[in-house]
Amino acid sequence: MKALQYVEVGRPPELREVPIPEPGPGEVRVKVTAAGACHSDSFVMGLSAEQFAQFGYPLPMTLGHEGVGVVDKRGEGVDAVQEGDAVAIYGPQGCGRCYECAQGKENYCPRAAELGITPPGLGSDGSMAEYVLVRNQRHLTPLGDLDPVRNVALTDAGLTPYHAIKTSLPKLVPGTVAVVIGAGGLGHVAIQILREITPATVIALDVSEDKLALARDVGAHHAFASDEEAAGKIRDAVGGAKVAAVFDFVAIQPTVDLGLSLLGTESDLVLVGVGATKADIGMLARPYDSTIRSPYWGSRSELIEVLELARAGRVSVEVETFSLDEAPEAYRRLHEGTLRGRAVVVP
Repeated sequence: MKALQYVEVGRPPELREVPIPEPGPGEVRVKVTAAGACHSDSFVMGLSAEQFAQFGYPLPMTLGHEGVGVVDKRGEGVDAVQEGDAVAIYGPQGCGRCYECAQGKENYCPRAAELGITPPGLGSDGSMAEYVLVRNQRHLTPLGDLDPVRNVALTDAGLTPYHAIKTSLPKLVPGTVAVVIGAGGLGHVAIQILREITPATVIALDVSEDKLALARDVGAHHAFASDEEAAGKIRDAVGGAKVAAVFDFVAIQPTVDLGLSLLGTESDLVLVGVGATKADIGMLARPYDSTIRSPYWGSRSELIEVLELARAGRVSVEVETFSLDEAPEAYRRLHEGTLRGRAVVVP
């Protein structure tokens, strides 16, 4: 079968012929109907050889941690799914036995690294292929009649912002403001989720006029350039309304500094983008009871909730489609930042 693999550190991914995987006991083989390209992939492929070695990922590795498809073959003991079932693959997989996993929070499994459990496409072979092997049937969520191409990105680009927003829900009450920094692949979905599940005024910030236009198209009340004038424009737009939460989907030092400047008492700065930055903290540095947190992906139950939002027509993803042969081009466009929404590969 064809698979898009990261083969050599520092080199673009390659389309290669690899064996079709065979499911062992408890495993499920899924025929991929759509796979999403994500900035996390771009981040991994941008690491130096020394940095990459710290992650311990094997090479070659089939990319793709956003995947949907049809159950093709079941291993011994699999009874929760049947051949032909349309399914979405839950990516942040854990041990299944710890306290966090018992709550469906496999994204926070404390034993995953110790046991060598890694997400598909981020340590084990992923969905940028004709078939993908799923370790356990609990990682398959019914997709039903949802369009696989339009909804595959919800397994990350929907689940990740949903999880980030859900934790801040108690603060996003009527009369408050939510700021989204970065209106690209995840950010444009976050705007929709905020509009659907909170009463907050939603403001989008980005450096790209195209992405600011996308933010307005999907429901942002206001959209401004992410620059030194942004804080003033927000104050002018909302008057004395409180910025209750800032969701930073970029997480580089300038965006974090901007987010910090917007915080008030009990506000959240939520760093969703992949990165490491610096901030002064403490009673004399930040407003009282303000928080900075860095969520990761989301729980299995939250994925079900996100798909239900899509099923109700309340959230959608802007996508550009590519064939598996065109997948290297999808990643080139992703790296350059020229995609309007998410790149979806259709084998």
